[in-house]
Amino acid sequence: MIDAGYEALSVRQQCQLLLVNRSNIYYKDESKVDETDLSNEIHEIWLKMPFYGYRRIRAALCRLGYNINHKRVARIMKEMKIKAIYPMPKTSARNSEHSIYPYLLKDLIITRANQAWMTDITYIKLPTGFVYLVALIDVYSRYIISWRLSVSMESSFCLEMLEEALSNMRPEIINTDQGSQFTSGNWVNMVLLAKVLVSMDGKGRWVDNIYIERFWRTIKYEHILLFSYTTVPELRSSIGRYIELYNNQRLHQSLGYRTPAEVYY
Repeated sequence: MIDAGYEALSVRQQCQLLLVNRSNIYYKDESKVDETDLSNEIHEIWLKMPFYGYRRIRAALCRLGYNINHKRVARIMKEMKIKAIYPMPKTSARNSEHSIYPYLLKDLIITRANQAWMTDITYIKLPTGFVYLVALIDVYSRYIISWRLSVSMESSFCLEMLEEALSNMRPEIINTDQGSQFTSGNWVNMVLLAKVLVSMDGKGRWVDNIYIERFWRTIKYEHILLFSYTTVPELRSSIGRYIELYNNQRLHQSLGYRTPAEVYY
């Protein structure tokens, strides 16, 4: 009745349509649970309940039919750099030798496209390891200006994204966290040479970059967690299709049920 190999609908969607409890489908011994599937399930639970620690996430997994030890859940969450309340990924590791700039968006009223952009890096787990996604979002319209996917945390993929974005449009402000990719001289110089102001989150203040954080939640919950990927090219192609849909077809309630592209342009 449930076909795990059916590409048009995920197992989750098939269960919802057939009113079947997923625990009947997913029950597995701990030794037989696929690490990638388990990581995706943990991340989905955490996105819904970010205040859950590893013990409550383990309990939620058991309700779905998984027979799993809480130590394994804790280990996977540690590898994914997520914990109760908020994530602490290494994507924001700071280089103490780099310059830090003030946060310019506090109390600023955003009234037009290209007034402020935000960027950040998130991680995605593949069977072969983690890959990293960076994107620039226009705060006013929620439009994704540019993005890149990389197998490493070197700053080159962030610079390629920025160069592409600035070749088409120029914002007044670009806000980032204090990660080493965004405090590096190459990044800051490219921003300043484009006559754009540099803004950075306060230390530990992920909420200062809230719009790109919300986009990470959206793309993971609405797209990435619904599918299984085995290669980077496959994932890159899929992300490209989703961002095209997100920019041009996905209606946003906060935008008066318009698309980001309609508001941006």
